[in-house]
Amino acid sequence: MENEKVHIKTESGFECEVDADAINDQELLEALIELDNNPLYYIKTIKLLLGEQEKQRLYDHLRNENGRVPATKVMETIGEIIKLLGEKNKELKNSLPSPT
Repeated sequence: MENEKVHIKTESGFECEVDADAINDQELLEALIELDNNPLYYIKTIKLLLGEQEKQRLYDHLRNENGRVPATKVMETIGEIIKLLGEKNKELKNSLPSPT
């Protein structure tokens, strides 16, 4: 599944391509764990999960009429993306032929 991209579409309509193996990335896992102790890991989590280009697309998608990007909306969307990525990975693994 290495370097395979997974198409994600959130409830708000944001669509992105995420590395299928991102959910298994140790650095991403550590950043998610550190979020409880240090909210600055939130930014690192977004970059590790989406990359810079997709991060900017997400911000533009969520930008409000005042030109601001609500942090709560970003956090909700990142949580949704992680959940959807986990579900897609399960589907991919279940569709692979079993080794004999």
